[in-house]
Amino acid sequence: MLEKIKSIEEKYLELASALENVGDDYHRAVEISKEKSELEDVFEKARQYREIAKQIEEANQIIDIDDAELRELAVLDLRTLEPQLEILESEIKALLVPSDPRDKRNVIMEIRAGAGGDEAALFAAELFRMYGRYAEKRRWKVEVASQNEIGIGGLKEISFMIKGDGAYSRLKFESGVHRVQRVPSTESSGRIHTSTVTVAVLAEVEEFDVDINNNDLRIDVYISAGAGGQNVQKNSTAVRITHLPTGIVVSCQDERSQLQNRLRAMGILRAKLYELELEKRQNAYDADRKSQVGSGDRSEKIRTYNFPQNRVTDHRINISSYNLPSVMDGEIDVFIDELRMQNETDRLSTIGEDDD
Repeated sequence: MLEKIKSIEEKYLELASALENVGDDYHRAVEISKEKSELEDVFEKARQYREIAKQIEEANQIIDIDDAELRELAVLDLRTLEPQLEILESEIKALLVPSDPRDKRNVIMEIRAGAGGDEAALFAAELFRMYGRYAEKRRWKVEVASQNEIGIGGLKEISFMIKGDGAYSRLKFESGVHRVQRVPSTESSGRIHTSTVTVAVLAEVEEFDVDINNNDLRIDVYISAGAGGQNVQKNSTAVRITHLPTGIVVSCQDERSQLQNRLRAMGILRAKLYELELEKRQNAYDADRKSQVGSGDRSEKIRTYNFPQNRVTDHRINISSYNLPSVMDGEIDVFIDELRMQNETDRLSTIGEDDD
């Protein structure tokens, strides 16, 4: 542990020195600052660990002295100090687990109706409301980029951003297939139908995180599909961007100007390209260790919402809530907290493997 602490302290001081001498290179300064801030807590814990380790060493030396009173005091000190050292060691190990650099970022979410026709579209709209209520409770901001509605209040698909500190760290576990089981309002025989909705979760990325060649883009503009009436858009303000090398298509139509829609669409495209590259690197580097919790696999059925039984079950952690209306009103922390805990446990276990 002392060797690890020494390397942490050396790295932190090296970054501090590099930041002082970075000059006018803004992007490099941002990178160094991020890396340094990630080591801030570890550096402080390491300092405390080193101080307590030194006190324990001194106490052990006093025990060898031929003085009963001093020996007794040293033993009392050790009883206090040794548990503190163990706690600090656990905390440092937890901090040493590689964190997801995207955790503090805003999140881009896409909800798409899957199997089930209109019923799936209706549930897609309900999921959007659920995430909106969750964001509201956390005082996060929701901004819709584009949506494709059906006449009865459902959504074929919707793309939106949730802005708030740590939004991605909590919502990244929502990625996957959400299954709903209930009797549709149009079903006269009372038969339960099963429908699916796909949720994709992306972290917003900075402009300098992804290098996009303008020659790789095809940008189309068209008239926004507004709700109609006096305020309907008559100008071509909606934007569709196609990234030719990957075939990724992003549309944005909810902003008032073509420029705002273009900027929003570019932000979503950057996030998708970043996620694509990250997935390639992850698969190539460490396929065996890839976490099964919140892996982002869209084919993975992660949760079932059973309306007749008033039950919501998350299949990754085998936990159920028997208050479905509360869940649909945004009370999803019962699942998110457990998923975060399991994810943390899985990541911590890699420290032990690395030490072997």
